[in-house]
Amino acid sequence: MSETKEDQIALDPQVQAYLDRLARADFGSVHTFTPEQAREGWRRQIALLGEPEPIAQVEDRTIPSANGPIPIRIYTPNGEGPFPALVFFHGGGFMLGDLDTHDGLCRSLANGAECVVVSVDYPRAPEHKFPAAPDACFGATQWVAEHAANIGVDATRIAVGGDSAGGNLAAVVARMARDNGPALVFQLLIYPDLDFRRTNFSIREYAGKYGNISRDAQFWFMDSYLNSEAEKLDPKVSPLLATDLADLPAALIITAEYDALRDEGEQYGQQLDEAGVAVTVTRYPGMIHEFVRHPFDASKRARLDAATALRKAFTR
Repeated sequence: MSETKEDQIALDPQVQAYLDRLARADFGSVHTFTPEQAREGWRRQIALLGEPEPIAQVEDRTIPSANGPIPIRIYTPNGEGPFPALVFFHGGGFMLGDLDTHDGLCRSLANGAECVVVSVDYPRAPEHKFPAAPDACFGATQWVAEHAANIGVDATRIAVGGDSAGGNLAAVVARMARDNGPALVFQLLIYPDLDFRRTNFSIREYAGKYGNISRDAQFWFMDSYLNSEAEKLDPKVSPLLATDLADLPAALIITAEYDALRDEGEQYGQQLDEAGVAVTVTRYPGMIHEFVRHPFDASKRARLDAATALRKAFTR
């Protein structure tokens, strides 16, 4: 899907106020920092996301994997289990983000969907190149299915989800699980990063604007994650290039009007639909990348929409 400038609506006033604050702070270009400096910058912005909502139980654990231990955080809502589960992968360009940066979003989804959320702190680039992240995320999803009874989860009602890079990982894990198990009931893809070719309209039009990273920063993230240029065409890197989308779990894809990743998310939704997968694609007008984590009015609606979609998937 593409559009002209005449098709656009104005930025949401709450988003504009947020972007104005960022401009005054003048954080600089992310690709000019070391990975650890960039990570610390992201962590400092947690305060801008508002106070996280209370939840019945939060537990940090470490689980084993073929490539070393993986930290996870388990969110359990009020009520009696076994609960359905969402295995969640955070965004951050495969380099940034952690359990804390997405704590508020995970709490909201757990409460809203009345499910256990297992947030996965997968290995990040550049210390851990592709395919470390998708392999760890798939391993964590298998662990949740295999240890469901121990964490109050119904192994027959497991979904995967994530935002941005985490949406990429959720899409990849959904295909891996279809082929190897466990059976999944849903995939929640929040402004997913799905096409490393970086050629569509929204990437070209919005890079470096509206809070989106610049073209230089895009390549910094990609070069840090990948081992070679050829890997950009691997469907485990660019799920939009996958040709085997049949029999995947139903999906909700959330996109934002002024997000550089908007078009690839909407294109993936079209491809899922053509493959016979039940999919809903919802574009939020006036919104930007990362908006779902923020305390905007539209963000609350998006979280509610995501929770509603999850509840429906879990009760089918």
